[in-house]
Amino acid sequence: MKVQPLTSGDYYHIYNRGNNKENIFLSDDNYIYFLKLLTKYILPISEIYSYCLLPNHFHIILKLKNDNELPIEFINSKKKIHQPFSNFFNAYTKAFNQRYNRSGSLFQEHLKRKLIDSTDYLTKLIIYVNTNSSHHNITDYSVYNHSSYKTLISNGPTSIDPDFVISLFGDVENFKYILKTKKDNIDSINKLTFE
Repeated sequence: MKVQPLTSGDYYHIYNRGNNKENIFLSDDNYIYFLKLLTKYILPISEIYSYCLLPNHFHIILKLKNDNELPIEFINSKKKIHQPFSNFFNAYTKAFNQRYNRSGSLFQEHLKRKLIDSTDYLTKLIIYVNTNSSHHNITDYSVYNHSSYKTLISNGPTSIDPDFVISLFGDVENFKYILKTKKDNIDSINKLTFE
């Protein structure tokens, strides 16, 4: 299968799951460490807009920085923009394997990514990613601790860009309303379909 290249200045939905659908997060410490590595490896080359980390998979919405905003090692160099992603997932896998006395691949073979080519698609993905814990019946998205939702609606310091995300929805209250409405619509359809 041909893998879509990552190009500077573009928006992407980055996602993957555990090899053989295994869990990639077994404790709160795992989630925290994953976000620490995300900050270390991916934040220097991108703006992060949303994420959701679930026991066996994750979603990240980001925009890769333009060429003139990238760290110096990427300018006029053979170093590719995908390298930080490789470093990120290798570092997480190594630490996870060491902690849980396991070996081998933790993630499925290739990092999945989809180019986000419109504002409409971007807003739909932001809704989907931030409500993903509800979709998977883990817990209600509004109280889930391993997604960007709480960060997006708060005024606290953060590594992600809440101002940009909230501006797509008008304001914080409209963002909350839209996510709740979308979740309620999905829940009501599921009740009709599966009863």
